[in-house]
Amino acid sequence: MKKKYIATSLLSMILISPLVVDQAYAEVLDNELNVHKQWKLKYHENFNKELFSDEVDWVLDSYDDDSPWHVDHLDDDGDFFKIKGGDDFFKQLNSFDLLRKQLKFGKDGWLTAEFAVRDYDKDGIPDTEATLKNVELKNGGHAAELKTSFDSGLIIRSTEVLPSEYRVEYVLRNIDFGGKRNDSFYYDNKFNGYTMDQRKSNHPWKRSGEFTGDSNHTNKNFGDITNENGYYFLVIMDYEKPAPHNNVFIHNHRKVGMDAYNTNATWANAYATCNPATGELYKQLSDKSSNNAINGIFFAGDTFRDPSMAYNSFLFDTECGSLSDTDTEYTIISTAEIQPELMPDESYKFAIERNKTGYVMEMTGNFKYIGKKTLRYEREFIQDGRPIWHYNNTPEEYDGQFNSTLTFTGPHGSYSVEQWPVGSAYPDNFIIGIPHINYYEGSAVIDEIKLFVPKT
Repeated sequence: MKKKYIATSLLSMILISPLVVDQAYAEVLDNELNVHKQWKLKYHENFNKELFSDEVDWVLDSYDDDSPWHVDHLDDDGDFFKIKGGDDFFKQLNSFDLLRKQLKFGKDGWLTAEFAVRDYDKDGIPDTEATLKNVELKNGGHAAELKTSFDSGLIIRSTEVLPSEYRVEYVLRNIDFGGKRNDSFYYDNKFNGYTMDQRKSNHPWKRSGEFTGDSNHTNKNFGDITNENGYYFLVIMDYEKPAPHNNVFIHNHRKVGMDAYNTNATWANAYATCNPATGELYKQLSDKSSNNAINGIFFAGDTFRDPSMAYNSFLFDTECGSLSDTDTEYTIISTAEIQPELMPDESYKFAIERNKTGYVMEMTGNFKYIGKKTLRYEREFIQDGRPIWHYNNTPEEYDGQFNSTLTFTGPHGSYSVEQWPVGSAYPDNFIIGIPHINYYEGSAVIDEIKLFVPKT
């Protein structure tokens, strides 16, 4: 496999005239060659085999500590929401059943799709959408389309935790999770990727506020979410078996990742995107932006954007420099912008590596302002005194120096949690898709998921 791939790539470089292939494209090919020099392919999923997700039964999530999807205090019925909403929160939560299922697929069942939907009338049949199905490509190959409604979630992960060193990558062939198309958030009879057939809110999970009122997503005590859409291109989580959960949960469980957060809300005035061609920043709410940015983030383990919900600070490595949300006027600095209008004729590849000393994030495709390019950034586990959140897979890799205790308070009580104690360990696992069950709506077509391990 390896020799065939390299030979094909080299032949392409020889046959295509330098007058036709620009320097940026040559760099992309060089990077592909270097990957196969350093890594050995272990698994490769191309979706040529049928996905039989409809044959898997839905299971009621009991929410409690015995649930297979239980993780910690930020769970969907966790202590965080108990102190924020009390009995009113549980009235909202119990207004529907949460149904889940898992689909193992690929060689040796190495991949798992995690589905979560709502059953509003509690008849055991989903009332919301989370689907994964095969689709045929123009070239005769196949890919997978994942699709979610705003009140559902769907991710693909590794069935087993990742090894201590790895490279995981995949190809994104199409995406429709909001942002602008042809300079407008309104396209295909939708706004920011959302159909406008009903009010769509973050019910029943939110970080604070009033939890009283009608027990459904039309309740005005829960915020309209249609000006916030997004997608998780590729993210490394800090626990064994990731699955969709409420959006508060996700903010405390990411190590490294690339995602989209497409919004025209007023707070986006504090967001900027790097122009990778010039090394200059431009505001996301400006005529320079198409609001299709990639947020490439190393999540900080020493400070929090919002300690009240254990929301980690961000570390950014871009063509505009290495920055943090704690030392710049911008709270988000995006790496580049994808161009959805070019898809599916063009595609994007996303990859994350973990080596002996740190993480690498990598994105390849035709980006706004710079064209075809591989953007690659490496950061040590602890760099310039700042750690990547929960980087240690074993207790021996960490001495407890970045531990802190956060206290969570609300109208119905308070409690405290150590965030990174000595003796703790956090396995790596990746997710692709939509890990929220109360935000984001749309579809994406994904392909060529690969796992590499070090050459021996």
